[in-house]
Amino acid sequence: MTTSHVTAQAPGRRSGDADTPVLEVRDLHVEFKTREGIVKAVNGVNYSVRAGETLAVLGESGSGKSVTAQAIMGILDSPPGRVAKGEILFQGQDILQLPENERRKLRGPKMAMIFQDALSALNPVYSVGNQLGEMFRVHQGMSKKDAKAKAIELMDRVKIPAAGSRVNDYPHQFSGGMRQRIMIAMALALEPDLIIADEPTTALDVTVQAQVMDLLAELQREYNMGLILITHDLGVVADVADKIAVMYAGRIVEQSPIHELYKRPAHPYTRGLLDSIPRLDQKGHELYAIKGLPPNLLKAPSGCAFNPRCPKAQDICRTDVPALLPVTETDGTELAGRSSACHFWKEQIHG
Repeated sequence: MTTSHVTAQAPGRRSGDADTPVLEVRDLHVEFKTREGIVKAVNGVNYSVRAGETLAVLGESGSGKSVTAQAIMGILDSPPGRVAKGEILFQGQDILQLPENERRKLRGPKMAMIFQDALSALNPVYSVGNQLGEMFRVHQGMSKKDAKAKAIELMDRVKIPAAGSRVNDYPHQFSGGMRQRIMIAMALALEPDLIIADEPTTALDVTVQAQVMDLLAELQREYNMGLILITHDLGVVADVADKIAVMYAGRIVEQSPIHELYKRPAHPYTRGLLDSIPRLDQKGHELYAIKGLPPNLLKAPSGCAFNPRCPKAQDICRTDVPALLPVTETDGTELAGRSSACHFWKEQIHG
């Protein structure tokens, strides 16, 4: 494109206080009213992400990862879901206090989400160019011609081959990896300050997973966005995340800089997740799996929710809910950014 009206402004580093989080979640509680009772899907979650920072939120299905993201984006199915308590500060403002029409204005220009199932998220009866261009037509008042040009530019940006000739194709005409790139392009369209990627590589093969994660990391650095990666696989985020929050049964059970967590996990659940990663140096060995299943949140176990599955559980684990507390070295020196909700985290990290 030769006209400045069509060509995107070159992305660059965002200005602002690097110590101020783009997003800060404080004591968030989300519950769902069902026929069987109240499901407390999120119970006091706290985390933050800054510009240029990548936070990985990890846990098995049902741990509350995606529900937390939906609450942040304001797309909870309500009813039956509702935010029962807490704050969600976006650039310092509690967006839970905003009317819905104001929150809607944030979605796209300020925060965006990449969903795990691109084929379901994309509309099958509209071309990908039409769906990408809609962002610019609705939010920036562009003409159809200019919006289509921007769509081609975005498709090029996320490395879709022959974007100009494929802009009129429909979602089913693309492979799974290419559809996920289109979802990334839609999220990036208006250069938001925060992107939430919910299991962005779940349905992809290993090679394509790596390509998509590399692309996300590259774009995140280039645009200096805050990025939240939701996943159940520690192996997927190893090379792209700065820090990690491990969730279980609606709570965060461990927080840590990513590489410190790999070296010395401070919670038995995290240890189990790490041991579940297949390793090339252990050919012929049976793959490890955490015994049992995540709890039914209608009938959550007393004490630590992980205690029925924990190989190190003791009596106190069955009666007292462990608080998320700072992790220290043996001499009492606090480990920066590290916390654990385990009665016996010292034995776990120092044992």
